[in-house]
Amino acid sequence: MLNGRDPRIDFFRGLALIFIFWDHVPHNPLGQITLRNIGFSDAAEVFVFLAGYAAVLAYGKILQRDGYWIASLKILRRTWVLYVVHIFLLAMLMGIVFFANSHVETRDLVEEMGLTHFVTHPQQALTDELLLRFKPNLMDPLPLYIVLLAGLPLVLPLMLRTTWMVVVGSATIYLLAPWMGWNLRAIADGVWYFNPVTWQFLFVLGGAAAIHAGKTRPVDTRPLLHRPLFVAAALYVMAAGILTLSWRWPEVHDAWMPAQLSDWLYPISKTDLSPVRLLHFLALAYVTAKLLPSRAWTENGLAQHTCRMGRYSLEVFCLGVVLAPLADMINALAGDAFAMQILTAVAGAALMVMLAAWLEFNKRLDQSLKLAAQPQ
Repeated sequence: MLNGRDPRIDFFRGLALIFIFWDHVPHNPLGQITLRNIGFSDAAEVFVFLAGYAAVLAYGKILQRDGYWIASLKILRRTWVLYVVHIFLLAMLMGIVFFANSHVETRDLVEEMGLTHFVTHPQQALTDELLLRFKPNLMDPLPLYIVLLAGLPLVLPLMLRTTWMVVVGSATIYLLAPWMGWNLRAIADGVWYFNPVTWQFLFVLGGAAAIHAGKTRPVDTRPLLHRPLFVAAALYVMAAGILTLSWRWPEVHDAWMPAQLSDWLYPISKTDLSPVRLLHFLALAYVTAKLLPSRAWTENGLAQHTCRMGRYSLEVFCLGVVLAPLADMINALAGDAFAMQILTAVAGAALMVMLAAWLEFNKRLDQSLKLAAQPQ
């Protein structure tokens, strides 16, 4: 049986949303402290893994309680909501970028945001938008989530019964996809930046983690440093962090990096979710889970705000998408002053926190009104 909502999942979803916002504001100083600077993976892996975890946790319960068809109907209804949000969000993003571009004379924000296709081929761009083939910068995660969630009814019943079989099948597709060239079509480079054929494996692993978390198992009382898997994962995370930091100084990196290892390691593909990226995220997630086994730390005020963002991840993500080009415009108009860059990054995160708080307030207000309307 699947367990209830875990506030740690909400916390890391909220943190990933802040990191995604900071990473997409050019020259943002706070973007230097996000996950992409301390390892091979970044907030995108967190977003997809926890999306799979939350989806299987939520819809798995519905399937167990109400049956397959009701669960599938609710999944497809949520997918439709995401699709409509994607269309609306893209229209908002284009309007904001065109507005920002009219005020910034030193850069072409339309080209930087990947909106040239709409300017040069507006009719075709509208068709591509409806087919999820036109995805400007910042918009890639949402179409990926739409496709992954739409495919969930195909595997959810089997995942709940024989999780290992789904994981093995998903891993096989993941390994074959880069070799066979499997991907979906898009404009510009011709394929999706986040290849759903490979990223589905991380989504499935998130779902498998949700099922695994609901099972009772013996507690390992050994110290963490006496557990080989934890030590191996921690060493890999540290090695990846050191290597990633060395990229800041190419001459240092080239001096100590063996040529054969460099040829094997690079390029680290984000499109096909390179195995070293996947392994880094899994190792980081495992180490984090073992270092933070309880939920008590999520009860402090700052963590509660972040958890609330995770509970309303779709709305907060959409706000972050429209705030990023606005922050970029303000920074550019201020001459990319350091103080302004910090201010826009903090203000953007604060607005995302405020949106989540507002949505939580409205939800509780609706619940209170419903209770008040019930007969005594």
